[in-house]
Amino acid sequence: MNRSHEIDYQIKGESIQIVEVELDPGETVIAEAGAMLFMEDGIAFETKMGDGSNANQGLFDKLLSAGSRMLTGESLFMTHFSNRGSRRAKVGFSAPYPGTVIPIDLATSPGQEMIVQKDGFLCAAFGTKVSITFNRKIGSGLVGGEGFILQKLQGDGKAFVHAGGTVIERTLNNETLRVDTGCVVAFESQIDFDVQASGGLKSMIFGGEGMFLATLRGTGKVYLQSMPIRKLIQALAPYGRNSGKEGSSLLGSFLED
Repeated sequence: MNRSHEIDYQIKGESIQIVEVELDPGETVIAEAGAMLFMEDGIAFETKMGDGSNANQGLFDKLLSAGSRMLTGESLFMTHFSNRGSRRAKVGFSAPYPGTVIPIDLATSPGQEMIVQKDGFLCAAFGTKVSITFNRKIGSGLVGGEGFILQKLQGDGKAFVHAGGTVIERTLNNETLRVDTGCVVAFESQIDFDVQASGGLKSMIFGGEGMFLATLRGTGKVYLQSMPIRKLIQALAPYGRNSGKEGSSLLGSFLED
């Protein structure tokens, strides 16, 4: 794994944030396909199979890495944005839904790595390795993949993760924290993560908190989100384009009579 590029950045906005990365000539930032918001003159981009963290990686390894990314629902490819000009230039990235951008300095994380929910990665300095990891706990697999397939970010540079709504940063000190499964954004790799039944049968059916909860144990940082995309979709569902049509039809018939 190569040493990551040292990028400068600014996070802008409040309820809907973006990250603006400033690159020196020759520096590169990698991002999920479709995350780019704008880029200044001098920035060139190229879609590649893989994160570029291992320059000696062969075609088979690249195909294997790209195939594993499909398990997380991400694109086969990643986009590399490089400053090909002679002066500093900026490129901006936005999340696919409203929320907060979390900057993570992998160099200060234990083991220089961070575990991220499968749709949480936004962009990172070139040299960062983006791979997947499977949670081998039985409970995680029973939830149909939520918390079972995770992303692992490794390196010594800056990485950026997006979260829905407000971000809560907690530092556990040999403690246990139980969380709605969709509200876990990222956690340090030494944290033990599992998904377990939320309680008795009555609580699971009528409690309104879901059938499963994520359990985080140990010592280290945990990042939570107040509005995961699943909850956002559920909240907006009653206002979908088909809602109210029945009522409108009845009202129209009444007025015609």
